[in-house]
Amino acid sequence: MNSPAFRDWQSVQHEVLRRIRTRMWQPGEMIPNEAELAVEFGCARTTVNRALRSLADAGWLDRRRKAGTRVAAQPIAKATLSIAVIRHEIEERGQKYSYQRVARKLSVPPLDVSAAMRMPAESEMLFVRALHLADDAPYALESRWINPQVVPEAQNEPFQNVSANEWLLCHAPYTDGEIAFSAVNAGTDEAQLLTCAEGAALFAIDRLTWDGDASVTKVRLLFAPGHQMRTVL
Repeated sequence: MNSPAFRDWQSVQHEVLRRIRTRMWQPGEMIPNEAELAVEFGCARTTVNRALRSLADAGWLDRRRKAGTRVAAQPIAKATLSIAVIRHEIEERGQKYSYQRVARKLSVPPLDVSAAMRMPAESEMLFVRALHLADDAPYALESRWINPQVVPEAQNEPFQNVSANEWLLCHAPYTDGEIAFSAVNAGTDEAQLLTCAEGAALFAIDRLTWDGDASVTKVRLLFAPGHQMRTVL
C-alpha cells in the first residue's frame, strides 16, 4: 500500500532534500535510481522524476544521462521565492487587509506586454488594476494582464471583492514563471494611488507565469515606499 506522505512530487522532493542536508547522502555520492526510489516511497516513477528534476534545477543534484544522479559536490544555496497571496502577507504582519479594484477591462495590451506573453499583437486580454491596503494605508498597487485563452473563467469574475492575485492562485494552474525586481519612480497615477510623492522610489516586482508554453498572466506590483522583502535560503 502506498504511503500517503509520498504521493506527490513535493513530498518526495522534501524527503530527498532532507537526506542531502543531513548528509545521509554525501556530496558527490550517487543516489538510488528513480525506479528504486519509486519503490521505496511507494509512488510513481514520474513523481520521483519530477522531484529530482526540480532539485537538479535548484543546484542540489547533478543528473547525467546514463550516468545516474549524484548529490552535487558543492550544492548551491538559493533563496526560495513563492507567489504570495498579498492578503495573507498583510494578515501575517498582524495588520488588517482591505482591497480596492481600480480598473477592469478587456483590451489590447501594449506591444511589450503582448511580446512578453508571446501573444499576437491584436489579441485582447483582461486587464485588472487594484490597490491592496494594510490598516487602511496603501500597501501595493497591482497592475495585471490575464490571458483569457488560458484562463477563460477570469472573464466572468468581476474581481470586485477578491483580488486577481488571490483568485488566480486558486483557479489557474501554472508550471513555471519569470520574476524581476527593480526600483522605479512613482508616476502621477502611482503617486496618487499609493499616497506618496511623485517621483518617490518604489519597489517593483514584475512577474510572468506560464502553463507549459502558454502565458497565464503578467503582473507588476508596486509597493509603497519603505517596503521590505524577506525570503529564506
